Amino acid sequence: MAKGGLGRGFESLIPTELVDEEFDPTVSEDLANSSLVEIKISEIVRDEDQPRKSFDEAELEDLAVSIKEHGILQPLVLVREEGKYKIVAGERRWRAAKLAGLLKVPAIVRTLDAQNRLELSIIENAQREDLSAIELATAYAKLKSQFNLTDKEIAKRVGKSESSVKNTMRLLELPDFAKKAMMENKLSEGVMRPLIKAEESLIERAVPMIVREGWSARKVEQFIATNKKKSSARVVKASTFVKEEAKLTKKWGHEVRISARSVTFSCKNEKDLRELLKKLG
Repeated sequence: MAKGGLGRGFESLIPTELVDEEFDPTVSEDLANSSLVEIKISEIVRDEDQPRKSFDEAELEDLAVSIKEHGILQPLVLVREEGKYKIVAGERRWRAAKLAGLLKVPAIVRTLDAQNRLELSIIENAQREDLSAIELATAYAKLKSQFNLTDKEIAKRVGKSESSVKNTMRLLELPDFAKKAMMENKLSEGVMRPLIKAEESLIERAVPMIVREGWSARKVEQFIATNKKKSSARVVKASTFVKEEAKLTKKWGHEVRISARSVTFSCKNEKDLRELLKKLG
């Protein structure tokens, strides 16, 4: 973890939404040109070229209440310009912070030249063929969260479709251990995408086998589908059959198990079995 970094180095202040520097292909350049500081709200101005002019007042009030209780969980991104700090990303947070009565807000500050250079660097990196899928997802996320670009704008800059950009960024929903495995083993987006909505316990089981056995995307899908069925069957049994099993066990004096379309009685020995058969007969 690099001190003063723009990802994990800020965890105590920003728990969730900043780009994780471990997967950030431009972190070195960013560290050299950015600083995290507290800036007086009175020194911050909106970007008049920003197309969004109106903000929902009720939503701002709700955010202001949250900021009063928890503070600002994601810093603004500002550029120094003519003695002021112009907002690149975070105008909604800035407005809500004013409503909450804050005098200062946390911010990532860059010069305008550094901001422009960094944006170009991220775009160039996003077009590299040797970039891992998780690094590419991080680059897209950085363009979105710190440069205020839409998915459509990102797609245009990197020469990809908007759906491709969105799908790649979804990889960031994977747990950290899966993202690290992607980075270390250059696992493809196609192979890992089926895991995005899977239970973490399934992901923990699947990732080592993907790495060790070189699973295809189809193999991963089959693994998830098969284990979802088993999991669903256990849930159905837990909610439907447990009570019935208990009733039958009590009635017949032998342990009863219900599985699929079968009812099974367990007997300790042959004598118990003969007694049960008499009862059933």
